[in-house]
Amino acid sequence: MSITDSLVAFIAVIGTLIVAFFVSFWLPGIERRFHARIQQRIGPPLSTPGIMAPIKFFFKEVINPNSPMPGVYNALPIIGLIITIFLLMITMPQLYVLAAFTSVIALVGLLKVEEILYMFMGSLSQSVLSLKMPFPDIVKGAKYPGVSRSFVEELSSMRAFRLIAFGSFPIYIAIFVTVVIAKSIYIGDIVSYQQIHGPILFSLAGILGAIVFFIGFMILLNEYPFAILKTKADVIEGPLLEYAAKYRAYVYISRGFLIFVLASIFATLFLGIPPNILSWTILINIAVTLVFTMIMATVSTFSPIFTFKQFYPLVAGVSMIGILAIIASFL
Repeated sequence: MSITDSLVAFIAVIGTLIVAFFVSFWLPGIERRFHARIQQRIGPPLSTPGIMAPIKFFFKEVINPNSPMPGVYNALPIIGLIITIFLLMITMPQLYVLAAFTSVIALVGLLKVEEILYMFMGSLSQSVLSLKMPFPDIVKGAKYPGVSRSFVEELSSMRAFRLIAFGSFPIYIAIFVTVVIAKSIYIGDIVSYQQIHGPILFSLAGILGAIVFFIGFMILLNEYPFAILKTKADVIEGPLLEYAAKYRAYVYISRGFLIFVLASIFATLFLGIPPNILSWTILINIAVTLVFTMIMATVSTFSPIFTFKQFYPLVAGVSMIGILAIIASFL
């Protein structure tokens, strides 16, 4: 690759990231407005949840949480944002020359790391609203030998563990459907296959895989009815409760950006259209993101929070649909 080609590729990657961030800032507002309209409310301005709220938090006073590792705890949202940026870069065509980096294995690995961060957030939080309680926050157990004790913080960490242990199956199975059809783990090969044979989405396996992917999409975003991490009955906002000021802003920014990234992964794997600022097809990525956001908002508006007794059977059923999609991909 010549210096000119490398420069063009660098500009394309940076430009795509800028466009992705710009679009992601509006997605939380679009989601909230859909919620409001369905519930016959006016709702917030489109710029408030994704733009104005993070700006507001950047000007708040930083509070050091009561944590055994406060520096690591506060760094986790930033790490999550960096991982999400790499997830988007994996799908960019300018980087397909880095085969090991732009593979489904790397994609799945980074998605799993993003999930694991919620476990660390829960386990490193040792207070409520950044204040040490005047009494131990024990939810069960006692000071007797052989009797296990658990704390409020451990609840959110255990919920995160259950979510990543079971809830991530659908989206990974859906991703594997495209691997089986294209007969390659490399994203560049999956895109090239669809340029020759047409989008995977327009096949039986693709349709089933798309349904499974979307449900996995909502699970990874912890959206209703899969908002298990934020069950307000016992853990309030779960592992995210303690984040304040600029660290809360990073949480807001990361979620909006993750919506765009997951939708772009779908467009890349199921439509063969990767995010690329140098092509008009970037508009299709944006359109897919908007459609995903609106459907998610519609589903979550009418959904309660699933308990684990409801969550496990649903994940198992959706995973079975994903397996059927894999079987159909051999036909």
